[in-house]
Amino acid sequence: MTTALAPRPGTPVPAAAAEAARIAELVALRNRIDAEIAEEVRAFARAAVEARLEQIAAEQVTVEQVEATVVDRLGRALRVSPTRARAQLRIGRDLHAGLDRVRTSYGAGELDQPKVAAIVAAAAGLDAGERAEVDRRLSSYDLPSLGLRRVADLARTIVAEVAPEKFAERARAARRDRHVTISPAGDGMALLRAYLPAEQGVTCYAALRKAVTEHWVGSEPVTRTRGQIMADTLVERLTGAAPTEAAAAVELQVLVPVESLVDTAGGPLPVELPGFGPVPAEFLVEPGRATWRRLVTREGVVIGADSRRRTFTGVLAEVIRSRDRGRCTAPHCDAPIEHLDHLHRWSEGGSTTLENGAGRCAFHNLVREIPP
Repeated sequence: MTTALAPRPGTPVPAAAAEAARIAELVALRNRIDAEIAEEVRAFARAAVEARLEQIAAEQVTVEQVEATVVDRLGRALRVSPTRARAQLRIGRDLHAGLDRVRTSYGAGELDQPKVAAIVAAAAGLDAGERAEVDRRLSSYDLPSLGLRRVADLARTIVAEVAPEKFAERARAARRDRHVTISPAGDGMALLRAYLPAEQGVTCYAALRKAVTEHWVGSEPVTRTRGQIMADTLVERLTGAAPTEAAAAVELQVLVPVESLVDTAGGPLPVELPGFGPVPAEFLVEPGRATWRRLVTREGVVIGADSRRRTFTGVLAEVIRSRDRGRCTAPHCDAPIEHLDHLHRWSEGGSTTLENGAGRCAFHNLVREIPP
């Protein structure tokens, strides 16, 4: 009598092993397709440039204009942004300028596009001979088994060894290019990125972590997480105000579907912060968010706008001053305008609009605020 033995712990089940092999085949196929696309991109760019050589020689177009045209056409063909199209162009070009072993591994499906892009980016600015030496040294490593970050760091390290002066100049150029950017993160959030020298970035992060420790050992009850404290501290130190006060200092334009104003039977529709996506309408009435301008839309097209600013500023303020001829509008008063006031008080629901604004002298504005 035989007894069936259970598979040892960690031994793959045949069906699972077959599925894993199938996935590996698909990944390799995807990598080979990406490599073919890189070859086609290079061939397309080469043909496009050759077709323009006479125009370039006659100075009818510049090399930069030709490159921009190629990138534009590639972006439309690949259905990607110009930035990604330019990166694809760089991969197709540089893989034939010394990175032969990397190109072969790419075509065999062993390396994926992110790893190849990291190697190409690390070798940017090198000549063909220097790239060939980088390629030779990389071949001694098992690149397919390494993670993307390790491949990128390894490539940069080898570049620093092969071309130390070019690597140093590139590092100096990167420090000159320090900057801050903002991009949408969805759900009404934004990513604020600072591109800084490493020591400055580490110092900034350490200062925020120190703020967390100081808050934890302080007398106030801890009601926020570490991340919330660090984020709030960043806002406070950059703006000099609490997060809600800082938000109130900036005007936000908000796209509001007209359907949400005339028909709420189906529930409130989300509003949209241009460039940052949809957010719940309730967020816009929280304390500290009083400075926003509503743009009413119908089927995505702006059909009207109003102002929900707390005060009259900018062009609106100038229009009111001009309309009132620079003089106080209180009866019998002829003093110069010192303040712009809401005819229907803001605290009572009055809006910051041309029709609800009036020029006042300092005296009459003060008198109006005295309780009856």
